[in-house]
Parts: sequence; C-alpha cells; structure tokens
Amino acid sequence: MADAKSKILVIVEGQKTDYKLMEHLLDVYGISASHEIVSYNTNIYTLYNEMFRDGDPSSVDLLQILKEHEKDPQKKELFNQRYSDVLLIFDLDPQDPQFSEEKIIDMVEFFVESSDMGKLYLNYPMVEAFYHMKSIPDSDYPSYTVSMDELRRKEYKTRVNRENRNHDYSKFAVDRSECNTVISQNIEKSWLVIGKTAHGELLPNASDLLRAQLQQIKDQQQLSVLCTCAFYIPDYNPKLIDSDN
Repeated sequence: MADAKSKILVIVEGQKTDYKLMEHLLDVYGISASHEIVSYNTNIYTLYNEMFRDGDPSSVDLLQILKEHEKDPQKKELFNQRYSDVLLIFDLDPQDPQFSEEKIIDMVEFFVESSDMGKLYLNYPMVEAFYHMKSIPDSDYPSYTVSMDELRRKEYKTRVNRENRNHDYSKFAVDRSECNTVISQNIEKSWLVIGKTAHGELLPNASDLLRAQLQQIKDQQQLSVLCTCAFYIPDYNPKLIDSDN
C-alpha cells in the first residue's frame, strides 16, 4: 500500500479518542502527510443501514454517503476529492441495540480492500483497547477480556483509564519503539484469539478474527480486548514495525 503519491482517507468513528490515536500513529511512523482523517460521528451500525439498505452495497457510493452525513461544509469538500485508499476505523460495540452478528459479518466481509470499496479495521470492543495496558509490554495483555455486562453498564472506558500505564492516553506509547511493542502484542494476541499459528502471515484474516470473537460472546458473554486499527501500520508497510528500522 505504501506509495509516496497516495492520498488516503481515514474515516474514524469519533472526534476524540479514535481521531487522536490515528493522528498519533500516522505521525509517529512519518506517514501523516499522505492521509486525511475525518470523523464519521456515529457508529458502524448506522453506516451499515446506509450502505446495505438497498441490499447491494457495491452499488452505493461510500464517499457520497459520508458527504450527505457531514454537516460541516468544509469537511464536505473532502469527499469530493480522489483517494487511492479508504480506511474505516470502527468499534464492534456489541452492546449497541443495533448490533447483530449478520450486520457486522456483512461489513467485515465487504470492506476488505482499501483501494476499492474500502478496508474496515474493527476494534474489540472499542478503540480504547489500544490503551488497555498497565505497562509496555504488558505480559498479561493476552488474557484481557471484557464482559458483555461490563459493556452494557458502560464501565469499560473507566476500567481502561484505571488500568492504563499512565492513566493519561497522551503519555502512552509516545514513541515508535513503544508503538511497535503495542502493535506487536495486539498482532500476537489476534492469532491467539483465532487459535491459529501465523505460518508466515503477519496478520490474521479479519473475518476469522470477527467470527472467533462472536463465538466467544455467544459462549462466554465476553470477548478478547483487541485493537486492530493499529494493524493499518504494518498493512501500509510491514517494515515500519521492524525494530531494526
């Protein structure tokens, strides 16, 4: 995906944590100049309703939908531009009233190519998972889960704030070395979640990961804490998370 001439649109769910995290990662890895980050300001299930309402999402213009949704005239103009790639950064949020397995599977299996329909990076349960480490590295991170009751009570963000290394997101993963460690731990955990070995592949299949998480919700009423939006960095260029670079 790495191309100095690329212009890449990054659609994030919210204006705060999601936006700041992607802005930070792009800056740390020196690729922010080729990316435009825009907040969608609502969740993935609203996007699903707009994309799949007629049954054929391939006939829908994603940028036009985003433009119609945007209230800021200046931001609207961003959707008139041409982009080589489109990324969608959203949360699973399984506690949302609109959540359904069918909807989220449809989304993950449709948004698979950034240079075509767009590529979806789904955080489990939400973007705050990136900050859910008491240290960098955190030897306990592979075991961290969140229960559905915790999500329904809206307690997960408070828990992350309490268990975060610095209790301050702006002081977490401040440089490339720390970001490399956080990303690598999430990659390692993602393979554990699906119960497979990498066998030469860097990242697991997003659909396999989703289905494993959905099964965990069904069987145990919990899911594994995992931040996949950070997977965009090795997707863009695997050498970026090489400790030798």
